[in-house]
Amino acid sequence: QLQASGGGLVQAGDSLRLSCAASGLTFSSYTMSWFRQAPGKEREFVAAIRRGGGGTYYSDSVKGRFTMSRDNAKNTVYLQMSSLNAEDTAVYYCAADRGVILSNIRNNAGYAWWGQGTLVTVSS
Repeated sequence: QLQASGGGLVQAGDSLRLSCAASGLTFSSYTMSWFRQAPGKEREFVAAIRRGGGGTYYSDSVKGRFTMSRDNAKNTVYLQMSSLNAEDTAVYYCAADRGVILSNIRNNAGYAWWGQGTLVTVSS
């Protein structure tokens, strides 16, 4: 089970940190990702962090503004978001998979486990 939290209403330029707590899986063995879905748009990749600290990956739209990290001791991943703008408004979902390969890491079809989503609204 994945439980995302931390969403809310912020102003443009603000920062926000999302969390995703995992239970029922061997957390350190899973690649974790964040996706987001804005109203009327398809779900899109935001960031991923490979199991075992194998690297982090970001979409071009958030690179340099968002930072993803994981705490294996707490079975939690974080998404630190800064310089938020209206285009970042979306429901943010965390996802997990043990076997997603690098070439598929940005594809939502590569993930078997999904959280319920947390809404981030950025007012301009």
